[in-house]
Amino acid sequence: MSIVEVILDNALERPLDYAIPATCPPLKVGMRVEVPLRGKTAKGTVLALKDKSAFSGVKPLIKALSEQPLISDDLFQLALWISTYYSAPLGKVFKTLLPPSLRDENKTHKTQSFVKPLLSLNQLREVCETLRRKSPAQAKVLDLLLQAPKGLFLTEILEQAHVTQSPVKTLAKKEIVRVQEVKIDRSPIFEHDFFPTKPKVLHTEQQKALEGILETYKTFATHLIYGVTGSGKTEIYLQAIQHVLDQGQGVIYLVPEIALTTQTIERFKGRFGGEQIAILHHRLSAGERFDAWHRIKAGSAKIVIGARSAIFSPVPDLGMIIVDEEHESSYKQSEEMPKYHARDVAVVRGKMASCPVVLGSATPCLESYHNALEGKYRLHVLKCRADLARLPTVTIIDMKREYEKASGFTLFSQALIEGIKKRLAKGEQTLLFLNRRGYHTSAQCSKCAYVEACPHCDLSLTFHRGAQVLSCHLCDFRKPPSRSCPSCHTEGPLKFKGAGTEMVERALHALFPEVRSLRLDADTTRHKGSHEKLFKQFRSGKADVLIGTQMIAKGLHFPLVTLVGVMGLDGSLNIPDFRASENVFQLLTQVAGRSGRGELAGEVLIQTHLPEHETIKHASNQDFETFYAEEIQVRQLFGFPPFSHLVKFSFSATTAHACEDAAKAFRQKLIETLPKGVEIHPVIPCGYAKIKGKYRFQCLIKTEKIQKILSPIKTLRAQLKLRGDVRLSIDVDPLSTFF
Repeated sequence: MSIVEVILDNALERPLDYAIPATCPPLKVGMRVEVPLRGKTAKGTVLALKDKSAFSGVKPLIKALSEQPLISDDLFQLALWISTYYSAPLGKVFKTLLPPSLRDENKTHKTQSFVKPLLSLNQLREVCETLRRKSPAQAKVLDLLLQAPKGLFLTEILEQAHVTQSPVKTLAKKEIVRVQEVKIDRSPIFEHDFFPTKPKVLHTEQQKALEGILETYKTFATHLIYGVTGSGKTEIYLQAIQHVLDQGQGVIYLVPEIALTTQTIERFKGRFGGEQIAILHHRLSAGERFDAWHRIKAGSAKIVIGARSAIFSPVPDLGMIIVDEEHESSYKQSEEMPKYHARDVAVVRGKMASCPVVLGSATPCLESYHNALEGKYRLHVLKCRADLARLPTVTIIDMKREYEKASGFTLFSQALIEGIKKRLAKGEQTLLFLNRRGYHTSAQCSKCAYVEACPHCDLSLTFHRGAQVLSCHLCDFRKPPSRSCPSCHTEGPLKFKGAGTEMVERALHALFPEVRSLRLDADTTRHKGSHEKLFKQFRSGKADVLIGTQMIAKGLHFPLVTLVGVMGLDGSLNIPDFRASENVFQLLTQVAGRSGRGELAGEVLIQTHLPEHETIKHASNQDFETFYAEEIQVRQLFGFPPFSHLVKFSFSATTAHACEDAAKAFRQKLIETLPKGVEIHPVIPCGYAKIKGKYRFQCLIKTEKIQKILSPIKTLRAQLKLRGDVRLSIDVDPLSTFF
């Protein structure tokens, strides 16, 4: 083969041909190379090898950047599928598969000098006594090595013996010790404490589910475990994983949030030890990701735990994929292309690897549950909680009546105040859930009704009392609160409205001055390791109340939590989106499931202005089947998923006129190109019509057969010539038609 096809990391759509120099080592598909491009150099991935090029004067590539393919054959095939299905440039897909630290050929393993004695303990003692008078520094080094005969890191010796490197080098020259460079694994898995645990005895439903999963081992099948909160889904996962490990194969275990990885790691280390576990998520440093990736590829880490992108882990012999809390929206990449859904990619990867895929949730995604009822997935139902724990009692509280009692606005209903007081007296814990951070959600002029909005986004600014700033939660723009109305110039500060987690915390301390509280939201978890720190504090009983946004609703296990208070979820039901009811039902059910997970009975109080709303009623009863039966009829009536596929085309530009014109021109192309039967909606502004200074318009299409339109969409995208700073983003199977 004399020609190589290279897909570059930049935005070029098609691969480029390059000649292979005679001095170049053998190339393989998936290897990284450096090539010339328009007088500069560029990096890319080998897409194919061939005998000749259709073009003349093909330039030679500069050099190979890796000795072996960084993208294995199975991941290469997965990348091709993602590029086609999600209509994304292949170069962007490869960048998603390979972390930046892997694409940087200068990035290497961290090494550290290790000092190891070459003599027996008796010989070492004799040499040490001989050197004690003549060379006391060398004797100090040997004294330490006598206590650690297997060796010590050089940094430890220098620190503990208070010597320089000179006596160590001298001992090495005398062949008394050997100094060698050893790899240091930067993986955070080794930082977590754990207690060894043994497999639990499964109850009948759990055992049946496990047997059903293992029946399909070494063949492809998708399993959906639909189990109420606290029903013991994790124990099924752990025992299934043990079976895979016993066969010498690897497992990918996906969790929706980084917040869940700490709790998951502790449980997995307790069962399997830390040596064969690797963690992958975006909060890791480049070095940590680099080391974890190489441990996985080498096969030394058989279990990969991580968020969305961990589905691309280079597991050599994949035996099972598990997607916990499969309904979670965080599995969807929504910021940049390719806008893949990790759950769906997991199913495709499982099919390619001929291994079972296990999805689990107390509130399955409607599409997943529909697939299970249709026979595409195997359904396993867990109706009872594990370890004799009972489902919590749920009470819906009408806040309109509470306002009447309080003669005005109040954050806490009387029942919630009494509930917290009762838990404080008993030494039990409380969760307070409010899905809005900050102190006040808006600042408004009482005279002209002007609302302080972000100059770069279509969003009102949120007041943060701690930092004394108004902040945009889309672009992080910040400004101090205005001293007068910017619109009508009325003197005096604007009137703040709405409540966030910061206000809840302050109000809680006003009611209970002695209460110990923690707050978990995007403001308190900005720094690396902050999730772990807050969870450990709460789990160890250092706080009575945990206040948080949806981070606290996802799969966390706190045995001492016996009360959950849900505050202000009504607004989410009014979003003009086909998934609004489903999202609220899932969130309510999940957060309610945090209560009563131990031996103590749990209680949930849902504060709402819509006490008669069917979604809230069904969630309070944890009645997923009835909710599904009602919601699926609405979906079918209007032709929404799972009865169709949606594709959303979003345009952005600094001027609204240019953005809208480009969107309308593209819609016309869609009308001319797509087959009949595809429903093409008009161009409308996005839910957030402006973000970070860019105006946004969207066009939605609806089709029953997604495969029929993928090729025409790819052709249109390749032919599209956008002017100025207009940009197009394509979202296949979007989670929202609004945002």
